[in-house]
Amino acid sequence: MKLIIIFGSAAVGKMTVGQELTKITDLKLFHNHMTIEPVLDIFGYFNTSAILKFREIVFEEFAKSSIYGLIFTCMWALDEQSDWDYIEHIKEIFKDSEIYFVELVAPQKIRLQRNTTENRLNNKPSKRDIDKSTQLLINDDKNHRFVSYDGEIPFENYIKIDNTNLSAQEAAERIKEIFCL
Repeated sequence: MKLIIIFGSAAVGKMTVGQELTKITDLKLFHNHMTIEPVLDIFGYFNTSAILKFREIVFEEFAKSSIYGLIFTCMWALDEQSDWDYIEHIKEIFKDSEIYFVELVAPQKIRLQRNTTENRLNNKPSKRDIDKSTQLLINDDKNHRFVSYDGEIPFENYIKIDNTNLSAQEAAERIKEIFCL
């Protein structure tokens, strides 16, 4: 089994690249809003505990399956030890799998444009309040670091892709080729 973790700043294109990667591989997509949106609908707020438990169930059941592989997308605050610990936790669940890390990067100006795309808004209802979503993106950028320093990510199967001028399809093809998926 394979686990591909696509991470990066808000609106960098993680879900969209993941969607394209599913089209050209046998991987299944589990983007972070697949747990966030139902929890927001049920609780009316960002219930971190419920979101993490929901993800945990999916991870554990998927890791026990014979399915080819999973793409998981997330924001990883590289300046927060708890986020590093969470990545290690995911790795432990998938300890019998091949794990690949894909970091996507693009400048804030580009991500603010992507924040309003039809695909994003269709798949992430909580982002439909554009003003609120824009402010959250700006605040996240101000309060955390979502772009790694050179040499910071210690994993063997890791690539960093600047997708500023790449389509999601081009980024997905690059990932597939580099990791032989």
